[in-house]
Amino acid sequence: MAAAYGLYTHIQHNRVRSVVLIAGLFFLVYILVFAFVLGFLGFVAGDEAFGDIMDMAWWDFLYLAPWATVATAVWVFFGYSMHQRLIDAATGAKGVTRTEEPRLYNILENLCISRGIPTPKLQIIETDVMNAYASGMHDGQYQIAVTRGLMNALNDQELEAVLGHELTHIRNGDVRLMVVAVVIAGVITLVGEFVFRVLLQGPRIRTSGGGGSSKKGGGGGAIIIAIVLIAIAWFLSLVIRFALSRSREYLADAGSVELTKNPDAMISALRKIEGHAEMPHVPSGIMEMCIENQKNGVADLFSTHPSVDARVEKLVEVAGGHDPGPISSSQPPSAPEVGTGNDDSDDVEEKAEPHEQGPWDKAG
Repeated sequence: MAAAYGLYTHIQHNRVRSVVLIAGLFFLVYILVFAFVLGFLGFVAGDEAFGDIMDMAWWDFLYLAPWATVATAVWVFFGYSMHQRLIDAATGAKGVTRTEEPRLYNILENLCISRGIPTPKLQIIETDVMNAYASGMHDGQYQIAVTRGLMNALNDQELEAVLGHELTHIRNGDVRLMVVAVVIAGVITLVGEFVFRVLLQGPRIRTSGGGGSSKKGGGGGAIIIAIVLIAIAWFLSLVIRFALSRSREYLADAGSVELTKNPDAMISALRKIEGHAEMPHVPSGIMEMCIENQKNGVADLFSTHPSVDARVEKLVEVAGGHDPGPISSSQPPSAPEVGTGNDDSDDVEEKAEPHEQGPWDKAG
């Protein structure tokens, strides 16, 4: 019945990926610890033979490995417990109630009731940018955040399609996987940058010490290998993030259509969001959780989202939707807040009537 929504195979794969990501975190931390030890010994014991430095680095690594394991486990626990606060602090998302945002709350609640889905909490990000994301690790913790710009630009049907997209991410386990990926990417980036800076400072200090540059031990080679290991760890962190797979966005788009029975609303929402989704102050890892995070040019190779054109093309092909084409990016599009009870416009009320029947009632 629900081929795209809650796809069982996709859910199972996401559970496996989450375990792989956590295991990958420990592996990458071990690489970084060994690189730090090797680079440090290359600096302080530069006169020793290269083989001796490698032996010392290995034994020091074995000594530090249990501590690194404990520290990484603590980080995973901290990320699991505090990830929502970290994400909220990065995006500025604030929780809202039905009284504060009745339009948004009613659309989400009706959509959830139609399928017996627990209603996530709602958050608003006060920005003109148009984007949305879901976060959380389990039922009772899931939240959906939308920007003020998105609410102002989309009509009720389009906003419902976006909320259906995020609900599908929750049901498919994509949200849990993304949170794990954000935790991994964050710690690897932080530790890798710290170690890299320390190792780059080492040769400068040795050179400025007078006579250090004349030493002919294996320290220089050890430092070079350490830097290479850090680069490998950084590259592997990208490879691990590729495990997220762009297919999840196609599935979430399809899941939204399955929920709302309205492919045109999903297509229209994507076209309006296109070109207005960038949040420069938000870390790249969290942007990967958003409904739109398209990069252009060479950066597209490292993008976790397919292009809007590709997503729209797939919706037209599979769901029979109609593509209005790209919307001008010179100014964010706007739309009336349909269904808010605004008595100043008869047209708005007329548009609200068919929506009150709702595509969820047609879902059966």
